[in-house]
Amino acid sequence: MTASTLDTTATTVEPAAELTDGYHLAVDALKLNDIRTIYGVVGIPITDLARLAQASDIRYIGFRHESDAGHAAAAAGFLTKKPGVCLTVSAPGFLNGLVALANATRNCFPMIQISGSSERHLIDLKQGDYEELDQLAAAEPFAKAAYRVSRVEDIGRGIARAIRTAVSGRPGGVYLDIPAAVLGEVVDAAAGAATLWRVVDPTPHQRPATEAVDHAIELLATARRPLVVLGKGAAYAQADAKIREFIESTGIPYLPMSMAKGLLPDDHPQSAATARSLALRRADVVMLVGARLNWLLNHGRAPQWNPAAKFIQVDIDPAEMDSNQPIAAPLVGDIESVFDALAERTEPVAAPTAWRDELAERSAHNVAKMAQRLAADPHPMRFSGALKAVRDVVHERPDVYLVNEGANALDIARNVIDMRVPRHRLDSGTWGVMGIGMGYAIAAAVESGAPVVAVEGDSAFGFSGMELETVCRYRLPIVTVVLNNGGVYRGDGVNPLATDPSPTTLMSEARHDKMIEAFGGKGFRATTPAEVAAALTEALASGGPALIDCVIDPSAGTESGHIAHLNPKGVTVGNLTPPTK
Repeated sequence: MTASTLDTTATTVEPAAELTDGYHLAVDALKLNDIRTIYGVVGIPITDLARLAQASDIRYIGFRHESDAGHAAAAAGFLTKKPGVCLTVSAPGFLNGLVALANATRNCFPMIQISGSSERHLIDLKQGDYEELDQLAAAEPFAKAAYRVSRVEDIGRGIARAIRTAVSGRPGGVYLDIPAAVLGEVVDAAAGAATLWRVVDPTPHQRPATEAVDHAIELLATARRPLVVLGKGAAYAQADAKIREFIESTGIPYLPMSMAKGLLPDDHPQSAATARSLALRRADVVMLVGARLNWLLNHGRAPQWNPAAKFIQVDIDPAEMDSNQPIAAPLVGDIESVFDALAERTEPVAAPTAWRDELAERSAHNVAKMAQRLAADPHPMRFSGALKAVRDVVHERPDVYLVNEGANALDIARNVIDMRVPRHRLDSGTWGVMGIGMGYAIAAAVESGAPVVAVEGDSAFGFSGMELETVCRYRLPIVTVVLNNGGVYRGDGVNPLATDPSPTTLMSEARHDKMIEAFGGKGFRATTPAEVAAALTEALASGGPALIDCVIDPSAGTESGHIAHLNPKGVTVGNLTPPTK
């Protein structure tokens, strides 16, 4: 063979295609949609998802319990109007997060719980896979919606659907199931990137019907005793200026629900908060703004309400109308659009002066009574004394976020601590869930960068107290105030039949301040209001994690706080006698 007959054709080597996987696609989809923080607890199969998110400049806040991480994600959704994201492992971890997901849905907070899961073919045949559970079926009853991603090319679609569902219409919790096999699936990077997209206008404005707006204006104009009730939906809407303009231009008295406090300052002359009972009992036309006639408002029923009252309701969800009482003027739409429509249709008519004077007189009377109660300084310290000290310090720091949970700790703080800035109060909300405290506090600190004061009953604190380690690990500016009366409701319960503590008794000698010291935070113990004030002032000035253990009279407090009527009564302890031998 001669050289001229040799095949000299060169072999072309194609460059290897760039690859990606489900982990990268999930993180890229979240980033594309402006998710900048994930709250969660890592483990199989989502540890690498958290690592990759962190490496991709998404902040990951790692918790000690999934329920607390979920509550943080829900609070983040309330504060930002963007879905907070909670990341959990499969089965037990998923179930731990489910309470927070359900609570977010009941409170109308946008949240997405993303959980890894076992392989479907093993789950469906119940073959006993690691942490086997049909998580989608378990989540559906408790969430606004639940989705499962079964193919890697659907990760972007699943995240887009979850985001839009969480924030559109009435916000709520969404569950997104991504099996381990899908997260680990490898695909061409360019093809994978093409499956991701950014959600466009997930919360479009929705204007109410013109006829309903005109009827609402007519009802308010002819009312003798009109009242506006502001719910946490009004705070979530972030239409603060328009709400305030409407209330001040009409002169209508308003009643803020607890998480709506601060939309207008609590000391505003039109606030009926300190004359709540009278306002509900006498109002003849009531405008509900982001508030529902649920148990928190006695379902709108007599005798707490005027039985002849006519209701106007502002809500994004038409199904909410008539859920408890007839709604004379249903203003279905987003709150900002509703107030735009009200402003456009007519010039508001001022509320009757006699009605405002009646409420002002009752408010002055109740404020004087409360001042007298707060001026008392009994020993041992009671809830009102400790909370007055907190109030006085926080009054000088309007930047502080207040998180509040408990029974007496919640009910008394709501009446004592005034708010002047919107969305700076977070509490147990619609479901009355205990255990939200540390999760909400962490989210408030992370999302705002501002200091947080978490006022906790000692019983409520026990649900999430281990998150003190999380607070210290991330060096968050959170001061936890534990109102320690040594019990559930109160600490003086007696078991007449045995040496075991009563059902409501906790450890009166508990030193919660030592807990935070174990994690490197600053602990204080306070036995007087003056000591509470001094400790809180110092703790806020430090800018770091701190806890104040406030020693409260064990006999202070009432069963179930202000809602003891919801607790059926059986035989009293006094009727129980030890068995005869």
